[in-house]
Amino acid sequence: MQSLDLITCIVQRGEADKVVKQSLQEGAQGATVYYGRGTGVRQKIGIFGSLIQPEKEIILIVTPSDVTDRVFNACIIAGKLDLPGRGFAFVQKIDRAVGFLEMLK
Repeated sequence: MQSLDLITCIVQRGEADKVVKQSLQEGAQGATVYYGRGTGVRQKIGIFGSLIQPEKEIILIVTPSDVTDRVFNACIIAGKLDLPGRGFAFVQKIDRAVGFLEMLK
């Protein structure tokens, strides 16, 4: 099995579908989306914190390492993660996995 990465994106509620759609176009095979609630930054920025909704969508995308950069960049663009307060994304290496179908070459 080739090496795999896990891309995690945390975006504002209602933004996950755009991120998933764009990631699929860039080579991701699928994604898992679930809901969460953020805390921390809202409380620190006082009155402006009321503009940031605490409800978030968390997207997990497992990718073969050779497409990780493309998919990660697509997530940033689709979720507008390069703008302050829009969300957060990171990549982790996966040591072992089961159930992931490798892409046909």
